[in-house]
Amino acid sequence: MPERIDCPPSTAPVAPLENWRQAHMGYWLNQALQKFDARVLVLMASNEAMPLALANLAARGRLSASHIHITRHLAQDGARLTELAQRAGMSKQAMGKLVDQCEAWGLVERAQDAHDARARRIVFTDIGLSWLLAYRQAVAQAQAELRTAVGPEVATVLALGLEAYSA
Repeated sequence: MPERIDCPPSTAPVAPLENWRQAHMGYWLNQALQKFDARVLVLMASNEAMPLALANLAARGRLSASHIHITRHLAQDGARLTELAQRAGMSKQAMGKLVDQCEAWGLVERAQDAHDARARRIVFTDIGLSWLLAYRQAVAQAQAELRTAVGPEVATVLALGLEAYSA
C-alpha cells in the first residue's frame, strides 16, 4: 500500500481548481479524436463508394467511433479477435460484440486461420473493403480540413509531436 503523505494545512484561501480537468493535453487529444472520428463518419455517409446500407446506417447515427476501431485496427489480411482487441485497446468481449455487429452488417466475416485450424480470423468482406476505401478517403479529407483549420505548419508540428509522443 502506498505511503500516505500528509500536507501541512494552508492558511491561503483555496482557489477553485475545477477547470484543470478540461485544460490539459489528454482532454484536448480526446476532444480532437472525437471530433475527427465524427467528421470521418459524416464524410463516409456521403461517400458514393460506401455501400448504400452502410451509408444509411452512418447517416442515421447508427455507426460510431467504436466501429472505426475495427477499421483502424483490422489488418487487410485479417486478425484474430484477441489481436484486434489488443490493438484497439478493448476487452476481447467488447470487441467480440463489435465484430458480431459488423459481421451482421456484412463488413467482416470470421474465416478459418490458415496456420491454426482451431482459430478464426476476422477479415474484411468485399463490402468491408468498400467501407475501408470510404474510410481512407474520409480520413484524407478530414486531415485536409484539419490542416486548413489550424494551418499547415501547426498541422505538421502536431502530427510530428503526436507521432513522437505515441512511439
